[in-house]
Amino acid sequence: MTLKVMVVDDTIFYRKIIKDVLLTIPGVEVVGTVNSGALALNRIPSLKPDLITLDVEMPGMNGLQVLEEIRKKNYDVTCIMISSKTLEGSTATIKALELGAFDFVPKPDDSSAEANIDYLKTHLEKLIGMVTRQVRFKWLPKTDTRSGVSRAKTPAATSVQTPISTRLPRIERSSAIAIGVSTGGPNALATVLPSIPGDINVPIFLVQHMPPLFSASMAKSLDKKCALRVKEAENGETVEANTVYIAEGGKQMKIASGASFSKIIRITDDPPENNCKPSVDYLFRSVAREYGSKTTCVIMTGMGADGKLGVTVTRAAGAYIIAQNEETCVVYGMPKEVVDAGLADVVCPLGQISAEILKTVKN
Repeated sequence: MTLKVMVVDDTIFYRKIIKDVLLTIPGVEVVGTVNSGALALNRIPSLKPDLITLDVEMPGMNGLQVLEEIRKKNYDVTCIMISSKTLEGSTATIKALELGAFDFVPKPDDSSAEANIDYLKTHLEKLIGMVTRQVRFKWLPKTDTRSGVSRAKTPAATSVQTPISTRLPRIERSSAIAIGVSTGGPNALATVLPSIPGDINVPIFLVQHMPPLFSASMAKSLDKKCALRVKEAENGETVEANTVYIAEGGKQMKIASGASFSKIIRITDDPPENNCKPSVDYLFRSVAREYGSKTTCVIMTGMGADGKLGVTVTRAAGAYIIAQNEETCVVYGMPKEVVDAGLADVVCPLGQISAEILKTVKN
């Protein structure tokens, strides 16, 4: 299979460097390079690209406007955003992901051509590998109203410490929600979190795999959409109910005990886990320690296995585990690891996740 790619960027430098990188990846054919969003839309019908690398910030029609037109015209094309590491760039990138972009690559900081090539090749190879392997990519639906919920299959006895078939019905109320998500996350979270009422009366801890700066932009975007308060977590702050704490990009987040039975956030510079920083496993272990069985853990769309070990720990402590189903994931990687290991209590579509969460916080 040959993946046909079109490069869209208003600068000659990045058009050339991205094209040069793409040509080093086996199975990739660069079918065109264009310098504007309007020209890109004109070329899609004739070039029929499978994938577009799309600059976020361009004069005239920017990357967001191109994405909106692609959705309106129902073009069957995957988009990877190329974003600058600025506040404006990160804000626009989050919006692009909410519009259905597959993922993004921050523009490199280094000014040398060799360093730029190595940086872009590392990031683009990974993302293009996912697209060419057909790992369940599709535009996420704006709204998933399907109510079908599949109960997890009973695992083999060696899969987990307590097989699902022998677990007692959940009767206690969860005191905390922990969510792990990666590729496809901003779009999925924009469906789930606004559906949760502002008086849920528990905190929500969230790890979205994302670089520095972009996590703060995502928090601001979600805060405008939600009844809950959504913020990037700060080191040392006291945990409050009805608040979503998003782990800072490039840092690790854990929960610790504070004064008078309170809980506090700890932001650390501990090493990556599963090549991820922030890491879902890192957060979930602390949630298991601090909240034990009064925890609901949610694993959503994303590549890799981050979260599987964390779910193993939280489930052994009695936590309730919700996994997003394959059909509504952009990348069915992280949930698949949990489901295949028999660790999920419920597997459900994106539009049902908030309802499943609410069931666990009711008396």
